[in-house]
Amino acid sequence: MTAELHWQTQGQGSDLLLIHGWGMNGAVWQQVMPALAQHYRVHVVDLPGYGHSQHLPAADVDEMASQLLAQAPDQAIWLGWSLGGLVAKSAALQAPDRVKQLVTVASSPCFAAEKDWRGIKPQVLDDFRSQLDSDFRATVERFMALQAMGSKTARQDIRQLKEAVLSRPEPNPDALALGLDMLGQVDLRPLLATISQPWLRLYGRLDGLVPAKVARELDKLAPQSQQHVFAGASHAPFISHPDEFIDTLKAFTG
Repeated sequence: MTAELHWQTQGQGSDLLLIHGWGMNGAVWQQVMPALAQHYRVHVVDLPGYGHSQHLPAADVDEMASQLLAQAPDQAIWLGWSLGGLVAKSAALQAPDRVKQLVTVASSPCFAAEKDWRGIKPQVLDDFRSQLDSDFRATVERFMALQAMGSKTARQDIRQLKEAVLSRPEPNPDALALGLDMLGQVDLRPLLATISQPWLRLYGRLDGLVPAKVARELDKLAPQSQQHVFAGASHAPFISHPDEFIDTLKAFTG
């Protein structure tokens, strides 16, 4: 039996599952959770290796998705941010009957930059890997700064991310290292056309980790999905533009 992940549930309505990104935990959703709970039954999870689930292992993205599927409500809306978007897409592919709708936020099916594909430069990921061994807290904080870069509210965004992360146990270093491997190696592009659920892709125009131009590429790879770009947002639009984020989500989910 799968060990219990840490969950937090609030509100009434359609089930909405929120999945955080690399180095974070479920507390990143604290700002928007009360407003979302007015429209949904919101389920926030700490991924294996993170926050209150730091003691639980997961070997890869697919295993993370399997653990969530074992404990998540049936027929939920799955919303994944950044690395969490890979987990949500994996769940949609593994169990299409369990995932009612799919929403990915500042997420790419392939985070690593390649020829003719925009993303995180391999050297940046290599630097993070080498820094993890010496000071993983500083490494996570540097990643937060990258996520907020370009946003008019960058300082405030970084502070909120940092407060959220520090409010729960620190991530397991092994999980952090594995997460960087996922960001550097996972490529779901060949599978995107087989995702059958209604799918909304959300981006920040100023995002340096998942450039908005990726949205246009995915219009071709996943023509069955739809996209929305937050003009003034970077990598965390739910923090910098919470009202627009919630309105966009509500319009999609009905």
